[in-house]
This record gives sequence, structure tokens and C-alpha cells, in this order.
Amino acid sequence: MSLVLVAIEDRGEAGRVARVTVNNPEQRNALGNAGKRELAEAIEAVSGDAQLRAIVLTGAGERSFISGANIAEMATFERGRATEGPTLTHRVCEAIRRAPVPVIARVNGWCLGAGLEIAASCDMRVAVDSARFGMPEVLFGIPSGMEACLLPQLIGWGKTRELVFTGRHIDAREAAECRLVELVVPADQLDAAAEEWVGAILSAGPAAIRAQKELVRAWENMSIADAVQHGIAAVASAHGSDEARRLMGAFVARQRARR
Repeated sequence: MSLVLVAIEDRGEAGRVARVTVNNPEQRNALGNAGKRELAEAIEAVSGDAQLRAIVLTGAGERSFISGANIAEMATFERGRATEGPTLTHRVCEAIRRAPVPVIARVNGWCLGAGLEIAASCDMRVAVDSARFGMPEVLFGIPSGMEACLLPQLIGWGKTRELVFTGRHIDAREAAECRLVELVVPADQLDAAAEEWVGAILSAGPAAIRAQKELVRAWENMSIADAVQHGIAAVASAHGSDEARRLMGAFVARQRARR
């Protein structure tokens, strides 16, 4: 059984949308090293599609997004072998962050440990109202590492310390209040909420979205002054492109038609 399923949706002239599903529902979509490798390879592969417009990442079933690493597997690791799992977690997260298009986390249940790191690496997160979030690594004798370092920019240092020091779970309401997720919806609205974001992305300029993804990633490592100058260069580069002329021209035409 494949641990990762990939479905490519052709939206015609709008481009393609990739739906990537972690497929281990019997174990709450836990990711062992093999699953992490497969997930990284899947995201890296779809990222090479020039017609790709968005990626939606989720877990199989209705109970879990990604519940984290496989603890039974981790318990057998010797110290010298223990770098493989964290390195593979980072590879998954880096593949998501380097994807040239927005990656939407469709959080359909448990989102723990490596699963929360993966969700934090995504560009936007929508969660079902029954979802639970946590970083329980200290409860198993190891610290939270890798892309747990992304949490402070989402939820602040205090909330990050609370999660990584206590290992406690928080519910979807609390996750929304601390800005860990952008949107919480009932289960029967989860697909529609994710699709609303996908539709908005598809209505924008493909080149502009790719430039925006690159800009957002670059901002993380820049001072405000450098980020502003980088943004000026990106905006100037986009002006005069066929895409910009087409979309601006369509907007002007609509405005004139309303007069």
C-alpha cells in the first residue's frame, strides 16, 4: 500500500491542482521514515509541473491529518541512526516551503509532532473543528526540533514554549485563537473551505502567484529595508508582462462596463 497518494486535477486553462494525501489511516496517518521519504518525493515531483497552481495536503480518513512520527519505529533507533528521521522531516517541510505554488494544509483531525511541523510549513491551514494540535516530543524523551522553529512566527514565543515544554494538545478553537490555523470549519465544510482558497489562487495570475510565493519565503531572511527593495524589484519586473497587461486590462474593462 502506498503511504502517499497523489491526484492531479486538471482545471483546463486555469492549470492543475495537486492533492497529496498521507495514506496511513489505521495509525492516524503516522509517518515513519519511509512515509516521510515518499511524501517529500511526491511534493518535489509535483512541484516540477509548470502548470501547477496549488497543492492541497491532507490525511486519509476522517480522524487525522498527520499524527506525527512512528514512535514504535523511533524507539528502535540507535543514537548514530537517529539523524535520519529528523532529516527526512526537514526534507518534507523544505519541499513544501520550496514548492513554487501555495500549499494548503487541509487539517482533518490529529496534527501532532512532525505533522504540526509539516502544517506549519504550509502556506495556509484550514482545520476541521474537531482537530487537535500538539508537539508531544518531550513526553517521549526528545525535544521538538526541525521546523518547530517556524512556530514562533505563527503563534509567538510564549505559545511556542507552552507547546514544546508541556507537550499538551490544543483544540481547533485554541489553534485559531493563537493563529496556528487561519480557518476552522465543521467537517462538512472542510472541502469547500479549501476549495475557496484554491479558487482564489486560480483566479490570480499564475506568474504573480509564483513570484509572491518566492517573495514570502525571501522575506523571512531579510530586514524590512531589504525586503522592501526586493519587493520593489519583483513588482517592477512583473509590470509590462503579458499576464499583468491581460489582468489589468480585464479589470479596466469591467470597471468601464459598470459605468
